Amino acid sequence: MLDYEAVNLSARISNCLQTILDLEPDIERLKMGHVLVREFEVLKSFLAGLEQLEVDEGDVERIESATRSFLRELETPLALTELERVKKHLVQ
Repeated sequence: MLDYEAVNLSARISNCLQTILDLEPDIERLKMGHVLVREFEVLKSFLAGLEQLEVDEGDVERIESATRSFLRELETPLALTELERVKKHLVQ
């Protein structure tokens, strides 16, 4: 594989992982968020060693698809958590 292709594939995976990691504080506020805390450590270590992995387009597409699915699954719980947070600050 050409170097620029490998860099592109790594960048796409890195983007997926970083997108999920950026949500860590929000996910921790979910009722079951504590269950995922260990998984964030796994993602962080995977991200740190990403340059050493050899991946192909199919691998990256599967990771991108899984990331989209994960984000879709989080939409409602995160929206409800934000709504609850806002309600606590409303003057009644």
